[in-house]
Amino acid sequence: MLSEVLGKAGFWLIGLCSLFVAAMQFPEAMKALDGLTAPHVATSPSEQREHGEQAPERPAGSVVELKAGRNGHFFVEADVNGRSIDVMVDTGASMVALTYEDAERAGIYVRDGDFKGSASTANGRARYAPVVIDRISIGDVSVRNVHGAVMERGKLSTTLLGMSFLGKLDRAEMRNGRLILEN
Repeated sequence: MLSEVLGKAGFWLIGLCSLFVAAMQFPEAMKALDGLTAPHVATSPSEQREHGEQAPERPAGSVVELKAGRNGHFFVEADVNGRSIDVMVDTGASMVALTYEDAERAGIYVRDGDFKGSASTANGRARYAPVVIDRISIGDVSVRNVHGAVMERGKLSTTLLGMSFLGKLDRAEMRNGRLILEN
């Protein structure tokens, strides 16, 4: 019984420390992104217009409700620059962190010289390339011009949808094992 209580306390302590570290690093990460130009994104609005396509505009007031999985995490299929990407919604992540492979799938290509940032991950220190993502949507909830990071190849197993996306919403509320997103 005591070991179970200590185990749970340790879990919560690690979680709170992670949130604290993310909150402390958020201003620094945003400063690192200022003034940097984003790599070429193949699905920009101007390129879509050139090809006769237009990214759909989503009406304000759209709401999506996500149910937590058995492990308490929110996994969902998101539309990133018109491409379907499996993501984990992570309120503890300061920004959207794309796996290298998901970034390429979404038309975001980075070069070795673009990796200007460094972050602590579950797999140790990793470099990242700051980017601006044209559009991220979950159902009818859509956000444009989202600051994010493309992680080095092999340093992140799942794309994380962090606060640089969630913070642009009118509402992101967790209640009874559900995450409600609204814009």
